[in-house]
Amino acid sequence: MDTIASLFSFITTPVSWVIVQFHSVYGSLFGPDTGWAWGLSIVSLVILIRICLIPLFVKQIKATRAMQTLQPEMKKIQERYKNDKQRQSEEMMKLYKETGTNPLSSCLPILAQSPFFFALYHVLNSIASNDTIGVINERLLESAQKAHIFGAPLAAKFTDSPEKVEALNSSLTDVRVVTAIMIVLMSLSQFYTQRQLMTKNVDTTVKTPFMQQQKMLMYVFPVIFAVFGINFPVGVLVYWLTTNVWTMGQQMYVIHNNPTPGSKAQAAYLERLSKHVAKHGKTRNRRERAIVKAIVAKGRDRNEYERKFINGLNKAGLAAQTDGTVIKSENGAAVQAEDGTTTAAAPKRQQPKRQPKSKRHSGAAKPAGEPTSLTKADDPQDAKPSGSKGNAKPAGNGSTRSRAQSGQRKGPQRPKSPSKK
Repeated sequence: MDTIASLFSFITTPVSWVIVQFHSVYGSLFGPDTGWAWGLSIVSLVILIRICLIPLFVKQIKATRAMQTLQPEMKKIQERYKNDKQRQSEEMMKLYKETGTNPLSSCLPILAQSPFFFALYHVLNSIASNDTIGVINERLLESAQKAHIFGAPLAAKFTDSPEKVEALNSSLTDVRVVTAIMIVLMSLSQFYTQRQLMTKNVDTTVKTPFMQQQKMLMYVFPVIFAVFGINFPVGVLVYWLTTNVWTMGQQMYVIHNNPTPGSKAQAAYLERLSKHVAKHGKTRNRRERAIVKAIVAKGRDRNEYERKFINGLNKAGLAAQTDGTVIKSENGAAVQAEDGTTTAAAPKRQQPKRQPKSKRHSGAAKPAGEPTSLTKADDPQDAKPSGSKGNAKPAGNGSTRSRAQSGQRKGPQRPKSPSKK
């Protein structure tokens, strides 16, 4: 550990200075030698560091989603070059370069926190060893040794001997109870954060080895925290527990407002957005317009939840535009094309009204503009020629058509040629 402390010695002075500045503020409120003053100083240090790491957290989200998107292509490369590891690595690097993805970006927040974590560990370890460090002089060292959190000194560990704990004016039972509770809370918060990511914010339509890896980490990380937590001082446990709680809250906010496409969180978000847009007829802010714009731009590549969102707007008589805004359709429901353009739906075709049976069989004249009946009209009766008998049949190709007999074609028949004898 001395080697690690020497590697991060360049940052122990800034970390100790920040803690002392916060201690001067909280000491005036709760007393300089209280656990509240020193404990809140460590919590404030965590919050300050995490605020500075927000840009890296945003990059981590983008990198994680990009890696999820590339998993099918990565799997194809692994299967194609499974016997050639060198070619497989070259193709992977080529894929990362073409898509602008960096696998290490998802680890940036953890890597950036590591120097502060080890610097704080070295500061608290020096307090337990009664050594001054950074800007913490003898007076502040004595004040920090008197500070207790729920009866446990800031510099005490779960594995400390009874003699060392007594030198810090505490009992071994208090130290182990407090540290055990903190370790359990730290492990549970880590497990819940990872589980929330796996159950709500992962694209369920893609089954890749990346998902199996994340699921494994969901159970491995809490065990790692539990094993190594017994060697952490109480002040470091406060630091790490605060970090886990911050990460959990930050992730809940991201999942609620900017979920991963294809995840259950996106389905819940688009359902809320659809209800609001249908009620007010517009999007609320720039973030919602950006999400609607991205959905419209996808066209045929929309997932199930995004198609459902667009169809819901269409049923409400609204149409999503390419710039992310939502407009009302003039002729009722609108039709959203695959390329994102919006057109009004054509009116439904109306069938002509059917006349009553009595009117169809009567010879009454139809009013002008009334649709023609689909039934066959009665054959017209021509006037009989003068001088003919009452039962005389019309000649040749008269206007009256005889009914076609069985086996005979309809219409005028060609006269038979006289038979030759």
